[in-house]
Amino acid sequence: MNHLRIPASPTTPEVEFDFSAHSLAIKGESYPENASAFYQPIIDATRAYLAECGGSAITVNISLGYFNSSSTKLLFSFFEALNNSAADGNHITLNWFYDEDDETILEFGEDIQEDFKSLDFRSQIIELG
Repeated sequence: MNHLRIPASPTTPEVEFDFSAHSLAIKGESYPENASAFYQPIIDATRAYLAECGGSAITVNISLGYFNSSSTKLLFSFFEALNNSAADGNHITLNWFYDEDDETILEFGEDIQEDFKSLDFRSQIIELG
C-alpha cells in the first residue's frame, strides 16, 4: 500500500495519501450523501497503514472549507486513529489549514487539538477559495 488518491467531487474532498512518503492530505469540501461510504474506506486504509508504521514521522494536511455534521463524525474517527498511532510511538504532525474569517473551521481545529493530545497540532491560516 503506497498510495490512495481520490479526486475531489462537488460534494467530497480530494484525498491524497502517499503512504510511502508518510504524507496524508484531505482538501476541499465534504458533504457527501453517505459520509460513511466515503470515509470508512479511507479510515480503514489509514488504520492498515498506521499498523505498519513504527516510530515514523507522518505529516497530515487538512484543508477543508466546509464539512457537514455527518462528515464530522467520520473525521473524528480518522483523527482518533491518528491520535492512537501517535500515542503508540509515531510522530504525527497535523497541519490544520483554515481561512482566517472562518470561525467554525477554526473552532473545529481547536476541538481537535483539545481532544487529540498526542498529535502535534499546528493551526495555519490560508486563503481558501
